Amino acid sequence: MDWQGQKLAEQLMQILLLAFAVVAFATGYISGSFQMMVLIYAGGVVLTTLVTVPNWPFFNRHPLKWLDPSEADKHPKPQEAVSAKKKPAKK
Repeated sequence: MDWQGQKLAEQLMQILLLAFAVVAFATGYISGSFQMMVLIYAGGVVLTTLVTVPNWPFFNRHPLKWLDPSEADKHPKPQEAVSAKKKPAKK
């Protein structure tokens, strides 16, 4: 899953969970059944999980281009800056 796919999965998760919460609350309120509300929301959580957790192909539309190992050897790695030691203060 690429970066844009992660963003899409996050947005889908939020939208689907909110939609199922609203539908479940409205149905539970109208029917007066707490059990119906919980079952609808639980079904929404399961459906949202099935949509957002697997690595579906539409989450991989923008793959990252990695450097070949031979190319990586040509470019020097960043070095840590060496700091000079401070002299102890004389009293």
